[in-house]
Amino acid sequence: MRLPLTDSEDTKSIDYEQVCKMVDCFLERGFVYFDTAYGYHGEQSETAVKRCLTDRYPRKRYILADKMPIIRVKASEEYEMYFEEQLRRCGVEYFDYYLLHNMCRERYVNTLKYGGFEFLCKLKEQGLAKNIGFSYHDDAELLDEILTEHPEVDFVQLQLNYLDWNSTAIQSGACYESACRHGKPVIAMEPVKGGILAKLPFEAENEMKKSGVKGSPASYAVRYAASLDNCMMVLSGMSNIEQLLDNTSYMMDFQPLDEKEQEMLRRVTDVMNSDMTPCTNCRYCMEECPKNINIPAYFGLYNMYAATGKKTTMYYKRLSLNHGRAVDCIKCGKCEKICPQHIEIRDALEKFADLYERE
Repeated sequence: MRLPLTDSEDTKSIDYEQVCKMVDCFLERGFVYFDTAYGYHGEQSETAVKRCLTDRYPRKRYILADKMPIIRVKASEEYEMYFEEQLRRCGVEYFDYYLLHNMCRERYVNTLKYGGFEFLCKLKEQGLAKNIGFSYHDDAELLDEILTEHPEVDFVQLQLNYLDWNSTAIQSGACYESACRHGKPVIAMEPVKGGILAKLPFEAENEMKKSGVKGSPASYAVRYAASLDNCMMVLSGMSNIEQLLDNTSYMMDFQPLDEKEQEMLRRVTDVMNSDMTPCTNCRYCMEECPKNINIPAYFGLYNMYAATGKKTTMYYKRLSLNHGRAVDCIKCGKCEKICPQHIEIRDALEKFADLYERE
């Protein structure tokens, strides 16, 4: 989802040469699990998987996960159409893990309507998907309902990180406990929360340093998720070889967090929860915005201000050359309906506009 790019403004401009080097290093260090999805990188992520992984290594060397774009499905027969396309794009004959992508209340209704869970079961029966599940972005109550009604799924993929554990919006902890009650292994996504937990605000990073712990901020975020008893896999989007080397270094000989480290993260969480917008740069909102506002980039600038107290007006002017400005928001709310973080985007854009455009 966050592969290296040759053009930072174009999510389709994947740096295939660098991705190949990262794939090689990842496998050499003993790691095998790769996660992609239909819509990632402007629908180019699966192509990158083929070019950099499946065309270059035998099938037994890796584990591959992909996801059905349920937001696009408008009829039962479209499941088959998308799945066949994904097999071709990835260059494989089956997926080791296959998920219904980005499940929430609205999409659960449509998934039931079009027979999405029945389609998953058919794939598993035919050997086209070895393990079936879904990625989830909603509350624990709905998750409990889905797992009660569909015990046939093998696993569930949840957003798990220390910042969101007690969040009333994301409900990481409550959703994790729900999966545990149903006996479903959990795959953790967003352990570093789109990079937010890799580059901490000054006060939060200072809190970490005061504790005398060693390791990068990202290492504690990933290890937090990996330390959960029912977490079978931790996914981390890596954008360069340096991030890959760091992640694999501490996971090659994984050690669960001790109590001192857990307490340190609780203090960091208190600091982080002060004034940050919890955007993970997934960019789903931009697919819906009629004004082409670069919402994730503007939130990134806002969080930079929250962390440092300094505005970066030059970057905002550059970003708004090819995108709508924050004040262009017509408050249609389409972005909020698709946001996995349940951010009140319209209000947050208003705050950003007050900071950058209404001095």
